[in-house]
Amino acid sequence: MKTGIYGILKAKFLIDDDAIKNWRFIVFIILLAIVMIANTQRYEQKVFKIAALTSEVKELRSEFVDRRSQLMKLRLESTVSEKMVEKNIFPSSVPPVKIKVKKEEEKTFLKKIWQ
Repeated sequence: MKTGIYGILKAKFLIDDDAIKNWRFIVFIILLAIVMIANTQRYEQKVFKIAALTSEVKELRSEFVDRRSQLMKLRLESTVSEKMVEKNIFPSSVPPVKIKVKKEEEKTFLKKIWQ
């Protein structure tokens, strides 16, 4: 047991005759660690990007609600009439009348013959 631990501490497993197998395994572990680190880095970048986009969406949504409320206020009849008074355009005292136009049917060839 003492020689086993002492051999590991001196790294004799790296210089023995079967050291090639050990080196391959060590290189594999190192490459696997590098891949895991790169994967974690990409994941964190995506998380930060998602957080930034989420905050941007919230900001744009609040701006949309603000603009919509401004539009509703501008569309009110009282607001429109105030703006028109500044330009000396006043609302009509006579209510509007709906005009109905009757569409004449186009006479087909057979209807023209029978008349």
